[in-house]
Amino acid sequence: MDRECCCWNRDDIEQGGCPNVGEGEEDLLASKRQRNLEKCGECPTFINDLKRLQDEANPLAPILAGFLAEYRRQKAQVQSLVSFLDNKTLEIRFLHELGYVLQSSVDLDEVLSVALTAITAGKGFGMNRAFLLLCDREAGMLRGYLGIGPRNMEEASQVWNEILQNDMDLKTLAQNFRLNKLSSERAKFHDVLEQLTVPLSQKDHILIKALDGKRPFMVEGAFQHPDVPPELARLLEVDTFLLMPLISRNRRVGMIIADNCITHRTITEEDMHSLETFGFPVAFAIERASLYDKLQVELNRVTEAGKKLREQQELIVRMENMALVGRITSSIAHSVRNPLMIIGGFARSMLKNSSEADPRRSYIESIVAETRQLEGVLDEILNYSDSLYPTRDFWDVNQLVETALRDTADSMMSQGYATSYVPEQDLPLVYIDFKQLSYCLRTALQNDISGFGEERSIVISARKGTDCVVLTIEDRSRHISQTELDRILVPFSETRDLGAGLALALCKTMLDKQGIPFVAQGDLHEGILYTITLPTRKEDQP
Repeated sequence: MDRECCCWNRDDIEQGGCPNVGEGEEDLLASKRQRNLEKCGECPTFINDLKRLQDEANPLAPILAGFLAEYRRQKAQVQSLVSFLDNKTLEIRFLHELGYVLQSSVDLDEVLSVALTAITAGKGFGMNRAFLLLCDREAGMLRGYLGIGPRNMEEASQVWNEILQNDMDLKTLAQNFRLNKLSSERAKFHDVLEQLTVPLSQKDHILIKALDGKRPFMVEGAFQHPDVPPELARLLEVDTFLLMPLISRNRRVGMIIADNCITHRTITEEDMHSLETFGFPVAFAIERASLYDKLQVELNRVTEAGKKLREQQELIVRMENMALVGRITSSIAHSVRNPLMIIGGFARSMLKNSSEADPRRSYIESIVAETRQLEGVLDEILNYSDSLYPTRDFWDVNQLVETALRDTADSMMSQGYATSYVPEQDLPLVYIDFKQLSYCLRTALQNDISGFGEERSIVISARKGTDCVVLTIEDRSRHISQTELDRILVPFSETRDLGAGLALALCKTMLDKQGIPFVAQGDLHEGILYTITLPTRKEDQP
């Protein structure tokens, strides 16, 4: 093109006079200086004119060529700087968005979802895959906790297409991951996460080295790298990956392993710096969320302890009230018992010395019977007082049963009862209140339940169970329905005279306080079966 067709040395040009001036740049038509700066440096016509000046040995040609080269260099630097600033602006906005979530959340799963989504999302750092490992200080281990990303190209294409179609922002992606994919991703990488476990004391392992170094570490040529264990390279199945330690206040929180296993895109220094900047708030947020979880656990423990303390205080109050009742009843019972025994003794003596024809004999028999009834009531009242404070120790079951049979032998024989018990050998000692259990056995043997059958026999047996001895009392003499028997086991539920049925209810109360199961089964045809499970271990007791 000749000089007449060139516009670089003209002050003003017409519309269309310069092929490099496009629509919207009309102001350059009247500004020669601005047009030279923005358009002429890349204009082929200007370059041809400059070359022609050089060919003509024009002294200005070298100067213009130098100016042009410097202009191009500075323009390239400005464009690079603009691009850098644009990227940094996006990064700052990105970190601001993530920082808000990380600073405001105390839910560990939410924090981890945001962090790993940010690392792998295209709108974030754009890595293909990431694994999170957390430090277990109590166990002294660095453990694989969570993974995110595709395992093959087919899965990657499906995920990326889904993201493009839904056009979700980073925050929405993280929420969607937490709600719909967190569990499935953990399960998908379960085999990998299980093997990503290293003792914190193994200082020569590359993961622990990177963690102690507190700086991102790029691993290249992993399959031939002298510091990378072969099993780790085979597990990750990539030759290049990034190790990013998570450090909060000089405390080791965990490690992120990131790679591009699908696209094999190069991880740049800029990627490392960006991830390092991102790692600080992530580490802090993870530590805070973990501490919050521990705080919640401790709070629940304190709350439960407070609840138990209130229950214990209420129990103490009830026990004090019961102790007061026990002292009152015991005092009254002892005051009544002495004159009652004198009355009963005189009445029995008079009955013994009176003849069958004595008209007063029926009155004396009534006095003896009523006295015996009152003595039974007093015994139960005194036993109730004793039941408030059971004294337990280890005792022999055979001795317990034989003592109860010996104490009731005369009474049972006078009523025509036959009792049998074959001592079992090698039975372990049981942890019980001997006095209370003896009372319960005597009560079961000679209780006042009516309804005698033809066979008056009671069979007692004992057998060894798991950490217990099971004692059974089979009474075929008394027939009663289960409903009636259950009602008798409730204190004062009977409408009969005071004392009727109270002894069995007292037995159940005594055994319940010792934590000993007492089961009474009644059948109108088969009789009554009592089952008492006696513990053999002290720690089984409340």
